[in-house]
Amino acid sequence: MNDQNERWQAAERLALALTAGGLQRMSARTLAMFLFTDAETVTMGDIAERLGASAGSVSGAVKALLSVGLIERLPAPGSRREHYRLRDDVWATLFTGQNTIIETMLQAARNGMDATAADDPAHHRLVQMHDFYHFLLGEIPALLQRWNQEQRHTDH
Repeated sequence: MNDQNERWQAAERLALALTAGGLQRMSARTLAMFLFTDAETVTMGDIAERLGASAGSVSGAVKALLSVGLIERLPAPGSRREHYRLRDDVWATLFTGQNTIIETMLQAARNGMDATAADDPAHHRLVQMHDFYHFLLGEIPALLQRWNQEQRHTDH
């Protein structure tokens, strides 16, 4: 029992780190639960019970994690409840999901550049912002390709 308690305390610490990194609290706790569970799949009821959370807050967290592709819904023949699991390629999915944020930052920089004169110090800072995010977006495909190659050669 003590090992299980330590396991779930570690999950809660991870959730705090994810929250500090910008994830909503319940989404972070739900993601941590998916990482630490030993079950093949879980239902929203399982999540609510494990986290001591309301069905509504769990539903919102599951929808958020589904929308960015971190978890997936699975068919569960004979069950009236929907089953979910963490995607196998979750971290690469999360990283590529960040492309939306990068695109948003690029557009914000473009809008700022359009609203400022070329000799304005703000314009110069916005150009640097734009150039950084443009560079980052261009690097993602090669980075993910190297990650996939590394995964093929690693035995865990």
